[in-house]
Amino acid sequence: MITHFSPRTALTTCALCAAAVLALTPVAVAAGAEPTPPGVPGAAVPDPSFLYREGTQVRPHHGAPRVPDVSALSWLVADARSGDVLAAHEAHRKLPPASTLKTLFALTVLPALPVGDRHTVREEELEGIGEGSSRVGVAEGRTYRIADLWRGVFLNSGNDAVHVLASLNGGLQTTVERMQAKARALGALDTQVRSPDGYDTPGQVSSAYDLAVFGRAGLRNPDFARYCGTAVSRFPGGGGWSYEIENTNRLLTGADGVEPYPGLIGVKNGYTTDAGNTLVAAARRGGRTLVVTVMNPQAGGGFTVYEEARDLLDWGFEAAGRVEPVGSLDALLAKPRPGPHATPVAVAPDGGSGWPTAGVVSGAAVLGAAAVVLVLWGRRGMSARS
Repeated sequence: MITHFSPRTALTTCALCAAAVLALTPVAVAAGAEPTPPGVPGAAVPDPSFLYREGTQVRPHHGAPRVPDVSALSWLVADARSGDVLAAHEAHRKLPPASTLKTLFALTVLPALPVGDRHTVREEELEGIGEGSSRVGVAEGRTYRIADLWRGVFLNSGNDAVHVLASLNGGLQTTVERMQAKARALGALDTQVRSPDGYDTPGQVSSAYDLAVFGRAGLRNPDFARYCGTAVSRFPGGGGWSYEIENTNRLLTGADGVEPYPGLIGVKNGYTTDAGNTLVAAARRGGRTLVVTVMNPQAGGGFTVYEEARDLLDWGFEAAGRVEPVGSLDALLAKPRPGPHATPVAVAPDGGSGWPTAGVVSGAAVLGAAAVVLVLWGRRGMSARS
């Protein structure tokens, strides 16, 4: 029997196949598309590209508190548990991070070095520390527990302690490479690591988004959380004596006239000439934990970074449940490639690893329909020859 299959029938079949598949496929949010209007129940988190927009991003419900007036070049407020970004300003702007980059250093190196081990410091481990760096007082020939060195990193922001720990981790360059890989694995795509301690180095940058990612991830590590939340401790001075060291995060200690923030649990502050004042702060209230990043305030003095972080934390606790998320700290997490040898791939700002999901499925639908057409045409040809 000869089956007649006209070109018009083939094209109709192709179109119907493509349309059917597309009808069942969720459409990806286009870069730059407007988010779901504020206040609409169940409003979705916007596409990751939303946080790459200039200016302040917030989606308030009716009656939500106004975002405070903040002079920082970049800032972000997020829920530490869910990863929802409640509001942000220039979230992906690349800026020098100063010592807040030590959060990434700790995330990378803490799991590699048993905190109870002891180490006698060698001269070469203290070489190359930047001029004017903050130090905790690590001395050549003196023996320290790894835990002592970590307290020097978190409380005194000691670059000398960082250099010793980096040496134990395989050296400065190896540590920098591992920090860069860790940042990518966490979806922190703005960060370029050049020095493990955050010292001003050409090309070294991070962002409010990335630093919030690091702070949130750090709080999940019990050692990290304990160190960054310690206000005062003691550091070995040799010969059996020790001296007191105090956390430089004044929101935690209340030093220099800065009122301590109720419920503060860390994380890390910093300052360099290029970076200005930077801060990652986390606080817990009423069962909710917020993480805030403030980078380089342009108004006031050196303590403005703490007051702006305070204002953002206050706003975040008041606004929780009254704003729709403007993004997620999980949005750019690395995703495994399919197959037996899966490797991580960074998610692009549009939420995919290249082609948008809907585009890939659409292409597959059209190709599949085309294949059906070719098969049917082939059968027609064979029937005609028969």
